Amino acid sequence: MMNQIRQRFIRIALLALTLAMLLVAGSINMVHLVSTIGELNTTLDYLVENENAISQEKQKKGGFQNGEGEGEGRHENGATDDSGQQLKQKGHNHMQSTLEESRYFIAIQRTDGELLLGVGSKETDYTEEELLSIAEGVFASDSSSGNTGTYMYRITNKDDGAKVAVFLNCESKYSEVATLALISLCACIAGILLAWLVVFLLSNQAIKPIVENIERQKQFITDAGHELKTPLTVISANMDVLSMDIGQNEWIHGTQKQVSNMRKLVNELIYLSRMDEADSHLERSVFNLSNAVSDVSAPFAGMAEFNGKNLILDAEENLTLCGDEQAVRRLISTLCENAVKHAPEDSDILITLSRSGKNIVFSTENASKEPLSEEALSHLFDRFYRGDESRSKEENSGFGIGLSIARAITEKHGGTIKARITENGRLQIICTLPQN
Repeated sequence: MMNQIRQRFIRIALLALTLAMLLVAGSINMVHLVSTIGELNTTLDYLVENENAISQEKQKKGGFQNGEGEGEGRHENGATDDSGQQLKQKGHNHMQSTLEESRYFIAIQRTDGELLLGVGSKETDYTEEELLSIAEGVFASDSSSGNTGTYMYRITNKDDGAKVAVFLNCESKYSEVATLALISLCACIAGILLAWLVVFLLSNQAIKPIVENIERQKQFITDAGHELKTPLTVISANMDVLSMDIGQNEWIHGTQKQVSNMRKLVNELIYLSRMDEADSHLERSVFNLSNAVSDVSAPFAGMAEFNGKNLILDAEENLTLCGDEQAVRRLISTLCENAVKHAPEDSDILITLSRSGKNIVFSTENASKEPLSEEALSHLFDRFYRGDESRSKEENSGFGIGLSIARAITEKHGGTIKARITENGRLQIICTLPQN
């Protein structure tokens, strides 16, 4: 029990921490990516708006140009002689420093289709032929802006019909984004490992109060059960003596019936408490499960027939199981009783036993007197749960812990038990047990 609670606590804690770290890291990277794209767009817009002024400024400084004449690779667009002052007015010092750090080039397509590199281009990683090849591919497309390789580009039309494309190299910015993402991923992995170590070391202390409370509840049930056995025995003996003295009557009969019900409830609570104990051991042995199913289900076939129901047994022969035979017989009895009790009249109850790989599957299937919801199915194996609260005690003599006992026995044998609604609306309880 403690190990199960501990493992569940560790899983939930690590899942919560992982989601939190991924959310924080993802938010940081998303903000950085949006900011980077915004900065690149701002720089590209500035290059487009000031293409002529940048060309004049670079030309004065001996910047890279294409063609024989200084003015051949650019279009005059009203640029002033004092281009440096024009840049300051338009872009301010921040944008000028950004341009100094950026790599870009300007390509011009004349009306006759000739491609030129504009004055002011600043791209040192590629030759002129490579840059012209990139520009040719962009001019051939119908898009006026977008991305090509590591470049963002923007195309504008001049008054004389020529086209000017400004290309901004984004490789360094994309590299920064990728680096931050890699650092964030490494930090998340390191944080998850550290969190796992901390949670693993402190999990015992974290769940200790819960485990102690559960153990106290189990001990209370066991102690209370033993304490109740004595007064129930005394009451039962007194009723027997009284019935011999004054004869049987409805009050004595009612008291004896309630004592019998209370004794059954106490025994079931004690049994369930023992099955839940971590140090409880099963008396394992190899036995014929097929014979056990036939023996246990036989009395329920007569009970079903008496109540106008038909019990059908479909059990594969000579199936063996290594487990506690008495506990498994009780499991079979509980599931058979549940199916017979809740099946409506004139209906079939199907009991099956078969092999599935290395497991053995035992199942019961019956029609329900009232349709069961998904919520009811999820609580079917809870203690003291009764699907139909409107049923009277006489109609449903169970205490709501029979299926809880079935689940405890199944899990003690390393198996699983589940309930589902079939396509034709019947309730099916499937118990899967490992054969060895």
